Amino acid sequence: MKKFKYLKISNTKKLRYIDNYFKKRLYIIFLPGFMSDIDGKKPLAFKRYAIQKKLGFLAIEYSGHGKSSGEFIKGNITKWSNDAKFLIKKVVKKNKFILIGSSMGAWISLNQFKYFKNQILGFVGIGSAPEFLDRLMWKKFTKKIKKEIVSKGISIITHGDSKFKQKQNQYPITHQLIKDGRRNKVLTRKIRSKINITMIHGEKDEVVPVSFSKKVISLFPFAKKRIVIIKNGDHSLSNKQPLKKIIKELNIMIKDVI
Repeated sequence: MKKFKYLKISNTKKLRYIDNYFKKRLYIIFLPGFMSDIDGKKPLAFKRYAIQKKLGFLAIEYSGHGKSSGEFIKGNITKWSNDAKFLIKKVVKKNKFILIGSSMGAWISLNQFKYFKNQILGFVGIGSAPEFLDRLMWKKFTKKIKKEIVSKGISIITHGDSKFKQKQNQYPITHQLIKDGRRNKVLTRKIRSKINITMIHGEKDEVVPVSFSKKVISLFPFAKKRIVIIKNGDHSLSNKQPLKKIIKELNIMIKDVI
């Protein structure tokens, strides 16, 4: 069902992705979160939906993530945003599309408005976490961790060190990643697109506060906006019931934009 593909960018770089190709159809583009891959339930559910509705689909795996090439510690928001831009240009081409950004994927999605504003018809955020590196991670790090990141250029963060929980037990945070995150500020830039925006957030998300989804909504003064809080939902929203709700919201949006 998944049928992963690879897009070769250079002799040393290739990006893994899933697609459902249509030459002239609306596309759904899924952008995953921090240290996530495209092996999970969300991209599979969205691809199934796209096939059922005869829509185009693209799920992207950034460099240094999953089975895409590259080292995670050399990646940052700028590079991952460029990975997304490159794959969209190569696979989706001139087709119109709806972005679905999960956690960090919502940050990467907001960066795509600089390149594809006229092609984007809608944006769905799932536990949106724009600017999380500074506003959530750095803010909660101890002085010891901050000192290590600045002096050594990297610190291995475990679940015990931060509330920003990931699937893995530990993950590396580099100084260049933090600095690049500060250069990618999106929460002070209004986007004047008259599109459909739906922010979906888990009521019991202990990783990213609901206020982040509200901040994203406020960036779009002319959009048709909805915020949906999933009762008892966590950050991932990957279980059957939350996914069902997300698909329902996506379906509402697609009916409105087609």
